[in-house]
Amino acid sequence: MTQNPFDALGGGGFDMNALLQQAQQMQQQLEEAQANLAQQTVEGTVAGGAVTVTANGVGELVGVVIRSGEFDGSDPDDLSDLSDLIVAAYRDARAKSEALAGDQLGPLTDGLGGGGGMPGLPGLG
Repeated sequence: MTQNPFDALGGGGFDMNALLQQAQQMQQQLEEAQANLAQQTVEGTVAGGAVTVTANGVGELVGVVIRSGEFDGSDPDDLSDLSDLIVAAYRDARAKSEALAGDQLGPLTDGLGGGGGMPGLPGLG
């Protein structure tokens, strides 16, 4: 984004090609940032580490770890608690992935009209 499309014709004109070039550059930067986020991971942990989930930077769940000896697989109440803990751990990881996305995409999306939004990206759509 090195050119101002309004200054292209000597201070009063409008250069549509420069504007389109800027839009293409921004689109490319956003795509690169999204790809980078998909490669990064965050963890959400609950119950003192009894359940830990891993999500990528776009909020997709990529792993679940349940610490051995914490839950009785034959007790329905224990399994229900485990389900709740997995959901809570994922929510923790998802919040972290949204923060990561905001940190990395914020500088790129700030110029889109006050957080204009990016559908499909955590915290931005």
